[in-house]
Amino acid sequence: MTTTAVPLDLTDPAVVADPYPAFARARAQAPVQWHEGLGLWLAFTHGECNAVLRDRRLGRIWRDREPAERFGSFNLIHRNALLEMEPPDHTRLRRLVSAAFARGHVERLRPWVAELAGRLADGLVERSGGREPVDVLSGMAEQLPVDVIAELLGIPLADRPLLRPWSNAIVKMYEYGRTTAVEDAAERAAAEFVAYLRGLVADRRAHPANDLVSSLVQTRDTDGDRLTEDELVTTCILLLDAGHEATVNVTGNGLLALLRHPDQLRRLREDPGLLPTAIEELMRFDSPLQLFERTATADVEVGGVTVPAGQKIAALLGAANRDPAVFADPDTLDVGRTDNPHLSFGAGIHFCLGAPLARVELQASFGALLDRTSRLELGGEPVRRPEFVIRGLAELPVVLAP
Repeated sequence: MTTTAVPLDLTDPAVVADPYPAFARARAQAPVQWHEGLGLWLAFTHGECNAVLRDRRLGRIWRDREPAERFGSFNLIHRNALLEMEPPDHTRLRRLVSAAFARGHVERLRPWVAELAGRLADGLVERSGGREPVDVLSGMAEQLPVDVIAELLGIPLADRPLLRPWSNAIVKMYEYGRTTAVEDAAERAAAEFVAYLRGLVADRRAHPANDLVSSLVQTRDTDGDRLTEDELVTTCILLLDAGHEATVNVTGNGLLALLRHPDQLRRLREDPGLLPTAIEELMRFDSPLQLFERTATADVEVGGVTVPAGQKIAALLGAANRDPAVFADPDTLDVGRTDNPHLSFGAGIHFCLGAPLARVELQASFGALLDRTSRLELGGEPVRRPEFVIRGLAELPVVLAP
């Protein structure tokens, strides 16, 4: 087995703060390497990560967390999730969920998202006044995607403050080195979230509305198949957890990158038409999801090593997105970068279903911040979240001048 010369410690604060130098060192040694501590293979290059995501012999094979009686709700919301399924179950479920999305829900929300982003940006500018630092994470980045997905699903305004705490607790289960307290909090959050959504689904069955939950309840395919209640509840949770976590972290990581590269921020101000390519570049430059696991269903050769059946391999998306074999000057932020096949939304059959919605949200957020300010600058030291897999900030103090 190939091992890293310097083991990649995903709990090392220096790696959490900036994993990219460690990725570069490892990538120069071998494209795929065994990590003894994690007990899995790691893919460091774009080519190998892309292969891991696309090879049908490398699947998302869910195994319930043990003991099952301790993690009943957490297991339920993963056992029935698109992200944890392979064909034919994945094919059927994705077809049904895509049909519900195809009813125009994302486009229906586009003007509303732009208006919400503008309102939140105005609030930040008013509180800062060009003098006082304000936290963009709590003041905008965390609020907008939660409100958007809640609006998409049709969750009442009074209940929306429940959503982010549930999601935050659940996604901490994806990190390495979890404590018992973190696991207990995740199971509690999953149980409360499931119970809440069962009630919402029951209400939409009786009283349909113009929202995604109602569409998911009503959707049937050409064979008359439809979502089970567990699949429906799980889909709603996945949309919130996967959807808003990524958007929050692209907003925080991306804005920090722009603030630390004022030439690129200035370039974007001078040419707002670069916003779509800038969003893709911000996702590439500092990926919101760093690691995505697959399990071999047969012996598979990747990057010159054989991953035996039953063994896990993980695509390091942040490493793939900085691969110099694919990206010119990969450590340089370039908001005009057009040749940008980043893997931040995944690839293959598990490519992110919510990518169009995420792009709408991100373009609205960054567009509003640029439109409503003449000056954006760091107002203090950012605070990074201590987790590696889901990469983001806890605080981003910024001074905004109208």
